[in-house]
Amino acid sequence: MKWVDERSGRIPILSWCADMEKSARSQAVDLSRHPMTFHHVAVMADCHPGYGMPIGGVIACRDAVIPYAVGVDIGCGMVAVRTGTRCGELGEDTLGRVVRDAERAIPAGEGHSHSSRQEWEQFHRLPEWMDGRGRDLAERSLGTLGGGNHFMEVQAGEDGYVWLMVHSGSRNPGYRIANHHHREAVEYCRAGKLQVPSGELSYLPSGSREGEGYIRDMEFALSYARENRRRLMENFKGVYSSASGDCDFGESVNIHHNYAALEEHFGSDVWVHRKGATSAGKGEMGIIPGSMGTPSYIVRGLGNPDSFRSCSHGAGRVMGRREASRKLTVRECDRAMRGVVFSGWKKYRGYGKRKKGAPELDLSEAPDAYKDIDEVMEAQMDLVEPVVRLRPLGVIKG
Repeated sequence: MKWVDERSGRIPILSWCADMEKSARSQAVDLSRHPMTFHHVAVMADCHPGYGMPIGGVIACRDAVIPYAVGVDIGCGMVAVRTGTRCGELGEDTLGRVVRDAERAIPAGEGHSHSSRQEWEQFHRLPEWMDGRGRDLAERSLGTLGGGNHFMEVQAGEDGYVWLMVHSGSRNPGYRIANHHHREAVEYCRAGKLQVPSGELSYLPSGSREGEGYIRDMEFALSYARENRRRLMENFKGVYSSASGDCDFGESVNIHHNYAALEEHFGSDVWVHRKGATSAGKGEMGIIPGSMGTPSYIVRGLGNPDSFRSCSHGAGRVMGRREASRKLTVRECDRAMRGVVFSGWKKYRGYGKRKKGAPELDLSEAPDAYKDIDEVMEAQMDLVEPVVRLRPLGVIKG
């Protein structure tokens, strides 16, 4: 499916999203009007509103980077691995033990980190401008899950094997890096009286001191995120092995879906920004998760040039976090999770200042807050080839 609207901006918009809401469409149009975007704007099938740029959006820029077109969770992504366990061999008691032990062994949730600083040979790359609090959080948070939509899952694959999957990113360091360089971009555009459709789409020339600083710090955050997922998966594998006795793991797939990279497209070297989108080069392996309680997919990219060789990063929200917790009921959320082992719904902490009459439970990650993952997959069959469909058995949430 492709939506092309050349009247709205300087360049066309190509969309694989059948039901893009008004605010996300407005953000896509802003991108099409941006002076630094190149060739066209690509909108993935899981598109929903974000800061400045829709989540599920892909743009290319010639000689420029836009910090908020990558987002605040730089390097957020997925890692998945196949175990040696056949699906019918994993008993309910063992599955329950895996979920309980993982929740005890692995720090999860906003504000939860290790009690001591972790060792990693790349910590010398932490930005010089980062204060002591930021450095301390970076060193304590490596190998932790975080909150929001981050998760760990035990899954049954249609290939007949049990799989393990983790979704996490760069934690607090990525957030600080994104906001630090976004402020620099706002000041750069203001000082130069540069016209951008939205302040959230302020940019930096990639060859400038500020632009090179963002790229350097972003690449550190990508390394941090990849190492974070690797450690999470190693711990998850250890928990799984202790409970099941299975130590036979396949090769992992470890990918980002919030980043910028210098690539060649349509005859030009450009900075491709994928915000909530996954690289899907021809033959490239990827992961597209559903919401908790719904299937996920291991996929192989088809290298479609129209999407800048990209695909969706998941199912995509149909309700905001506050909206889901207000509108959904515990009964319907429990029904959607039937047959999946998980620890239940946490207390509502709020997203911003808690108001009178706020909901008691946080239902923001319930399956009904997301699009149908199978419909999302159907919309992008020209971007990826499904390899393995995975059904959730047990979920650990942040």
